[in-house]
Amino acid sequence: MRSSAFLYPWDVLGDPAAPDRLAALGVRAVTLASAYHSARALTPRHPVTRVVTAPHAAVYYPASAGRWSGHDLRPYQQEWLPGGDPWGEAARALAAAGLEVASWVVLAHNSRLGDDFPLSSVCNAYGDRYPWALCVARPEVVRYCTELAVEAGVRPGASGTELESCGWYGMAHLHAHDKIGGVPLDGAAQYLMSLCFCDVCSAAYADAGAPELDAAVRAALAPVWRGEVPPALYASGADEWSAVEGLLGADLARLTLDYRAERARSLQRSCVGAVREAARPGFRVFLHADPAPHRLGANAGVTVEGLDGLVDGLVLPCSGPGSVRDIFAAVAKAAPGVLRAANLTVVSGMGGDPSRLAVPEADELRLYHAGLASDADLAELGRQLAALAQD
Repeated sequence: MRSSAFLYPWDVLGDPAAPDRLAALGVRAVTLASAYHSARALTPRHPVTRVVTAPHAAVYYPASAGRWSGHDLRPYQQEWLPGGDPWGEAARALAAAGLEVASWVVLAHNSRLGDDFPLSSVCNAYGDRYPWALCVARPEVVRYCTELAVEAGVRPGASGTELESCGWYGMAHLHAHDKIGGVPLDGAAQYLMSLCFCDVCSAAYADAGAPELDAAVRAALAPVWRGEVPPALYASGADEWSAVEGLLGADLARLTLDYRAERARSLQRSCVGAVREAARPGFRVFLHADPAPHRLGANAGVTVEGLDGLVDGLVLPCSGPGSVRDIFAAVAKAAPGVLRAANLTVVSGMGGDPSRLAVPEADELRLYHAGLASDADLAELGRQLAALAQD
């Protein structure tokens, strides 16, 4: 089975042993970050450094001034790694070790852009902005994501690209010194708190006959803040979307989902279509995605029907709500021509398990994250990959 390990450029730069060490694990490919959000990352095997702090979202290659001329939303250049093209340098070193390299591009998640251009970010029903979440219904955000998908995705030496957060981002965010856990929010409440009411979205809801939708959302969330659970909401073990309908009402819930799903599809068609035009034949395009259209975040919800012929594959989460078997089966039924890659966390310290790689329903594996894993995790990962190769 084809397997690919996620890496950051700093996992390779300055560590000449990194490419061969990774190849020795038995992976065939690397998914290497070319446009990534802010992060603080451990580098347990690097000969020089132990912690890399990327203070803001940035690209790890020289962005084209001509491409971004006239755009307010444009990528920021990284300044914490040496050299003008860290992605290119790392990709060449990995390729020299016999590894295929795909680019890894984060699109609608960019806290610095949201800070600098707050009107382009998601605005919740209370008027609060989420600077980390760009609103994908806005034309300027679609333009930005489309251009970034092409420039950061179709890098020299890349065999394909994986597009993360190619859809709606929401309230959930690994924020610095987070203080939002006082009232637990389930998936339904997270969805309602993530609905956008910027001027573009508010106008769309008004046109759809729901000009007071924000007030309805606030009313639906009121019992959540009081710690009350509507008595019928979970009486029969309702699933996550049924819980949204129970809070907001089925008609308004469907209105929001139809609008948001169409905006997400439009973004995905724009980004993937532009990548297809720019790339050579055989260039593979995967979306990091959740087959439940209402889901948010890095694995943005998609409408699986219609993805055949648009993308080569989906990188699907193997943790969180829903069984892995059901998720993969739903994708296979709705889009039989789309490859299903299982996204597995293999870092024990982050809740992962490198000894559990067997996902019979998957066509490919994605291993998060070879640069963050301990030596013990990598050793176990190598053993499991060798066992899979014997099957």
